[in-house]
Amino acid sequence: MPQQNKFPHLLSPITLGSAVFKNRIFCAPTGWQDFGDAKCYPEANCVAYYSRKARGGAATVTVGEMMVDWKHGRGGPVNMPLDDPGAIGKLTLLTNGISRYGAVACAELQHAGAFADYSRDDGNKVFSPVARASVKGEVAHAGGGSVSDNVHGGEGAGDAVLEMTEDEIEYTIQKYAEAALNAKKAGFGMVLVHGGHGWLMSQFLSPHINNRRDKWGGSLENRVRFPIAVIERIHKLCGKGFPVDFRMSVTEANPDGYGMDEGVAIAEKLDGIADLIHCSAGHHEVQSAFVVTHPSMFLPDGTNLYLAEAVKKRVKNTPVATVGAFTDPAFCEEVIASGRADVIYLARELLADPDFAQKAIDGREDDVTKCVRCFTCFSNLLNTSQFCCAVNPEIGEEEEIRILPPVSRKKKVLVIGGGPAGMQAAITATKRGHEVTLIEKNARLGGALMCEESVPFKKKTAEYLSLMARRTKHGGTKVLTNTAFSEELAATESPDVIIAAIGAAPVVPAFIPGYNRANVYSAEQVYRDASLSGQTAVIIGGGLVGTELAIYLAQLGRAVTIVEALPTLTDGGNFLHGLALSVQLRENKVAVRTSTRVLAIEDGGPRVSPEDGAEELLPADTVIYAVGQKPLQLEAIEFAKCAPEFHIIGDCSAPKNIREATRSGYFTAANIGVN
Repeated sequence: MPQQNKFPHLLSPITLGSAVFKNRIFCAPTGWQDFGDAKCYPEANCVAYYSRKARGGAATVTVGEMMVDWKHGRGGPVNMPLDDPGAIGKLTLLTNGISRYGAVACAELQHAGAFADYSRDDGNKVFSPVARASVKGEVAHAGGGSVSDNVHGGEGAGDAVLEMTEDEIEYTIQKYAEAALNAKKAGFGMVLVHGGHGWLMSQFLSPHINNRRDKWGGSLENRVRFPIAVIERIHKLCGKGFPVDFRMSVTEANPDGYGMDEGVAIAEKLDGIADLIHCSAGHHEVQSAFVVTHPSMFLPDGTNLYLAEAVKKRVKNTPVATVGAFTDPAFCEEVIASGRADVIYLARELLADPDFAQKAIDGREDDVTKCVRCFTCFSNLLNTSQFCCAVNPEIGEEEEIRILPPVSRKKKVLVIGGGPAGMQAAITATKRGHEVTLIEKNARLGGALMCEESVPFKKKTAEYLSLMARRTKHGGTKVLTNTAFSEELAATESPDVIIAAIGAAPVVPAFIPGYNRANVYSAEQVYRDASLSGQTAVIIGGGLVGTELAIYLAQLGRAVTIVEALPTLTDGGNFLHGLALSVQLRENKVAVRTSTRVLAIEDGGPRVSPEDGAEELLPADTVIYAVGQKPLQLEAIEFAKCAPEFHIIGDCSAPKNIREATRSGYFTAANIGVN
């Protein structure tokens, strides 16, 4: 008997135009990486990145941020120039890599309009439906470092944004169509016209921006004329059967943008014209809306589904796609089966697990690695122009992994520590054929992050740790919990290799008088038992640990103040997560005192000294410290004498984040026995 399909609706084919897509799992665009080519052409690692998602079973793989007008519409430093015929040959290698696995390659057609900052910086004219002062993208030009201050607006360089003339509108319509034709020539089977998130198309669609007095602005009928003209011109040049997906913000999710009623009305005008209406939300250059466009960990799964559902009720002839925070095949199946949407687009989820679709096909939905929505991927892309994922060390390393040498000598490996780094090392070493034992001093695997498992917005992280524990235990690794390392144990195991992954310990602020009072706790203690905190709490330390704890306690009804000695709260380089935290701090009314030192902890709370004010007592029932982590390096190095080969990974090397833990665990283990 053939295996029963658990997800018959999600895995059913769909036809758009004359193209057949093998299932309803579509890969959304994730931006364009700096692949090393001076012209931003795709190289081997680019092909590997996109084809890996196709190999995982997605029906289409969308290549993001391909510029239809490099000279006038470039919004980023490494966008792909799709209006360059010289790119077609290189792009053919990319589309071949995608299509060889049965997926349809899709090109995202992009024009930044008023936010074409890099075209402006090159000295070129920048235009929009209406003239406006020079603008600089709030998010795309942010730097790392500060939770509250690193995402900003401001004046851009060069001339102001000019109003498009009739000739420039016609020129731009043709540029979209010619870019689509170049994509088709290169082997793309569909294009995604980006009509949302604040870029040129949405500047035309917005009633708050587009107040032109000609046929291209003012009324709804006039504002949708430009996207309709683009879609129709693409169909004219590429053929009616060549599908066009129109991605739009059904709501711009900010007070200066349009709401859902306007978005649904726009979608109705596109019914029967676009081949797919792709329902997104938000505005890429507005802080509060950005974390709706790219849902943060504070939002529920499928957070924007209601928008697709509203559009689906009103359009009659065009399939509807939804996007945003989908991580569960069963939920995706329910969405398609119930008719709330026809297609599910996944972006970050296919970074966390490129095999999402194949696991659904195989009925292995319990083995799907779910995106934890930490923004490590996106922040790293904007900071370095490179892809990565906190929970999947393969991302950004696909080409290196493809050519990884086979193991020539299988070894006995002892992993000490069952946190993310240790579990990843054990899983990888076991898969590579080594005999692996992992020991963990506590009763459960998971490491220090297990203290956050009751925090609602850390649910996905807790699920990730549980998944890694299952993979470790059931993948062939011998797991010994409640087991401390000793030389006797090492003698019994007789390992060829020891991998130390024992983590770090919270820094105790012994330099603050009163640090050992009965009402003073570490952040880890309060995470494990929130009842330790009274109704008023002061958290010393404004890094990610302290900031997230402040939000958690505030959500529980506590009055919380963060005290930080530096001028800003810090985000550890993950500035987009910092943006989400900044929004949550405001919404949960957490008080923030930066540039403030704690002098002592007294009976009524900490006594503090602001840089610009007099000493004062901050009333608090509870004082919590989150002033950093100390790597257990010296303790780890002691293990080196117990095996011929020794490695130190994760936080015991240097406390960083999940991404560095999983990456160090993966590659340390992958390279054992290859020489």
